[in-house]
Amino acid sequence: MLLKLPTRILLAALLLLLILALTACAKDIPVYTPPSERPVAAAEQPWKSGHFLALAYHDVEDEDPDQGFLSVRTDRLVDQLAWLRENGYQAVTVDQILAARQGGAPLPDRAVLLSFDDGYRSFYTRVLPILKAYRWPALLAPVGTWMDTPAGKPVDFGGSPEPRNRFLNWDEIREISQSGLVEIAAHTDASHYGALANPQGNTEPAAAIRAYDAATGRYETDAQFNARMGADVAAISRKIERVTGKAPRVWVWPYGAEGGTTLRIAGEHGYQLALTLEDGAGRLDRLMSTPRLLLASDPALKSFANSVVGMEATPFMRVAHVDLDYVYDPDPAQTDRNLGELVQRILDMQINTVFLQAYSDPTGDGLVRAVYFPNRWLPMRADLFNRAAWQLHNRANVMVYAWMPVLAFDLDPAIPRVTRWQPDTPGSQAAASSASQREAPSGSQPALRPDPDQYQRLSPFDATARARIGDLYEDLARHAIFDGILFHDDAVLSDFEDASPGALAAYRAAGLPGDIAQLRADPATLQRWTRYKSRALVDFTAELTARVRAVRGPQIKTARNLFAMPILEPQSETWFAQNLDDFLGAYDWTAPMAMPLMENVPKGQENAWLDKLVDKVAQRPGGLDRTVFELQARDWRTGPGRPEPTPVDTAVLAGWMQRLQLRGARSFGYYPDDFSQDQPRLQGIRPALSEAWYPIR
Repeated sequence: MLLKLPTRILLAALLLLLILALTACAKDIPVYTPPSERPVAAAEQPWKSGHFLALAYHDVEDEDPDQGFLSVRTDRLVDQLAWLRENGYQAVTVDQILAARQGGAPLPDRAVLLSFDDGYRSFYTRVLPILKAYRWPALLAPVGTWMDTPAGKPVDFGGSPEPRNRFLNWDEIREISQSGLVEIAAHTDASHYGALANPQGNTEPAAAIRAYDAATGRYETDAQFNARMGADVAAISRKIERVTGKAPRVWVWPYGAEGGTTLRIAGEHGYQLALTLEDGAGRLDRLMSTPRLLLASDPALKSFANSVVGMEATPFMRVAHVDLDYVYDPDPAQTDRNLGELVQRILDMQINTVFLQAYSDPTGDGLVRAVYFPNRWLPMRADLFNRAAWQLHNRANVMVYAWMPVLAFDLDPAIPRVTRWQPDTPGSQAAASSASQREAPSGSQPALRPDPDQYQRLSPFDATARARIGDLYEDLARHAIFDGILFHDDAVLSDFEDASPGALAAYRAAGLPGDIAQLRADPATLQRWTRYKSRALVDFTAELTARVRAVRGPQIKTARNLFAMPILEPQSETWFAQNLDDFLGAYDWTAPMAMPLMENVPKGQENAWLDKLVDKVAQRPGGLDRTVFELQARDWRTGPGRPEPTPVDTAVLAGWMQRLQLRGARSFGYYPDDFSQDQPRLQGIRPALSEAWYPIR
C-alpha cells in the first residue's frame, strides 16, 4: 500500500534532518589516518643505530625470591636469557660499547648489557655458571664496604645487618673477574644508603644529595659534599683495581639516583659509563647516563618480555600540574597532612608525571617573591619542594618536573627589568635610542617602563639578572632530587620589548639597530629582531639547564610552556618571541597551553580549536611525540555575574582529553590540580587521563 502524502512528507523531512545532523557531525569527526600512515610499534621498527638495552639484576635465589634484595628465581633468569637469545638480543661487553662510540665496529642489533648489582654470592654460585653456558658477558657491581666486611660479621646493608655469607668477598670477585666474561663495576664504596635529606626527615640516596644535619639545621656545603664523594670514588676505584688489576670504567648509581657533581668526580677518575634505573634505551652518545630496566618482583616471562619491549617505546606523558601554594600551611603539621592528601590523590589517579611548583605565588600575579627551597637570593617560604618531590616520586611513582619561572623574579631593584617602548609617550624616541638613558626628559612620563599588562620580568640581556636567576636554578638542583625542569610561560618579549639599555646594546652587537623604532620600521628588520629575541630566550633556558645538570646530572629533562597563538598563527611570534620549531628543537617536551577558554574560543568551537592545535603540531615530523598539551581545569575569566574564576566541569575537561587523543595527541595534562576540593573530580578525570585505568561500564 502506498504511503499517504503527509506521511511521505514527514519521512522526507526526518530523512533531511538526519542528513543535516550527520553533515554537522561530520565536521567534528577526527581525522582518518590510512593504515600506511599510522605509527609503527617500536618493537616492529628497525633497531636504532647506536642504541642498546641494559638490564639491572640483583640477587638470584632458587626459590622464594626475597624482594628486600630484589631477587629473581634462578629458573626465571634462565627463561629470561633464553627469551632474549631467541628474540635476537645479544649480550655485549663494555669494550664493544666503548669501541662503537669511538667509531669502531657498530653494536649488533638488539644489543643488551647485563648487569648485577650489590655483590651477592649468588652471582658466583648461580649466575656465573649460566653466563658460561650462554657465553654471554655481564657486569658485576659490588659495594666496597660490604665486600670488606670480615667473615662472621654482619654486613651493614643500608642500616640493616645481613648475614655475611649472602655477599661475595674480594677473593671471589678476583676469580670472577678472571673468567673472561665479567667486568667489575663500582657501586660506590660506602654510599649505598639513605642520608637525611631535609628537615622533615626524608632519607634520600647519599651519593646524589647534599645531606641535611638536623643538629645544626644546615645542609652539606659543596666543599663537604665534594670531599665526601671524592673520597668514596677514590676508595672503591683503588679496591677494584687492586683485586682485578684493572681500573674500573663503569659507575653504577645506588638506587639509580644520579648526581651531576658525583658524576663529574667519577669522570675525573676515569669512568666512561654510568648506569641508572631510568626507562629507555642506552645511547652511545650519552653513556654517562645510561638507563637500565630494573628486574624487580621476580617477573614472569610474559611480564619480562613486555618490559623489555616497552624500553624501546616512545615515552608519553600524563600530567597533573600542581601548585605547592595549595599544600603549604603556616602549621607544618597541616602542611604534612595536605601533602599526604596530594600524594594519595596522584597515586590514585595513576598518571606518570607531575609538574610541581618550586616557587611561591600566593597573590597569583606571577611575580616570584619567595621560593620553596634554600637559596641565595630570595626568601624561602618553606623548605618544602624537596620533601614534596621525593614523596611524589617514591609514593606516587611519578616523574617530577620542577616548575620554575624564567624571568619573573623579584630580585634587587637595581637589576634592569624588561621595559616596553611607549611609542606615543613624550621622549620615547630619545630614550629608546640611548643605551644609557632610563627616562624621558624631566616633566614628561617615563618613556621606557615595564608593561603593566605583562609579567614583571628581569631583563634576559642583563648579565647580573642572568647570573642570579642561574644561581636560583642551581640552588634548586642542590637541594632536591627531581626528573626535569618546566620553564614557565613568563619567557616572552612583545614587539615593543625589551627596550632596556642592556637589550639595546645586545641588538647592536648582533648587527641590528639599537633603536626600537628602527627595529620596527620595516617587516624584514622586525622579523630579524623577533628571531633574535626568540633564540635569545631559548639560549638562556639552555644556560639554566646546564647549571641544573651540572649539579643534578645529565638525565634532567626539559619542558617549556608555549602560548597557543604562535602555533596557530606563526606570524604572532612577533608578539611573544616564541616559535614552535625552536621549542621542538630545544626541549625534550614542548608544553602548549591548550586552553580554549583562556583564548576566548567561542562556545561550541572548543573541539575544533583543539583539533587545529594538534594538527599544527602534527605537521612537524615527530612533533606529537615531543609535545604535551596542557588543558585548563579552571576558567579564569571574570566579569558581570562571574566575580571569581570557576572550575571547568570535569566531564568537559575529560572530553577535551579524549578529543586530543582522537586527533593523535599522545601526551596531555591539566592545570591546576586542586586536591583539597577534588577538582577536577578524581572519578571523572581518571578514566580520561590515567595511563593504567580501565573503567568498568
